[in-house]
Amino acid sequence: MFFTYVLVSESTGRYYIGSTGNIEDRLEHHNAGRIKLTKGFRPWRLIHQEEYDTLPHARNRESLLKSWKSRSYLESQLHLIF
Repeated sequence: MFFTYVLVSESTGRYYIGSTGNIEDRLEHHNAGRIKLTKGFRPWRLIHQEEYDTLPHARNRESLLKSWKSRSYLESQLHLIF
């Protein structure tokens, strides 16, 4: 299985959208500072995930979520409440 996920930075409230084949391992990498783009905004918390059969499907969904640009639109479409 593959996943599209949304993280929130607990220090800044910033969102990060990504895709992976192992969501637990990927979150660990984000929080350990091994991902350059997210290193400065740790710690991260998983707030949304979607499961897909193939990586291309997960990546297509990731691209769609990133294309929305608006934080409020993303929150309304994914029903993000935390």
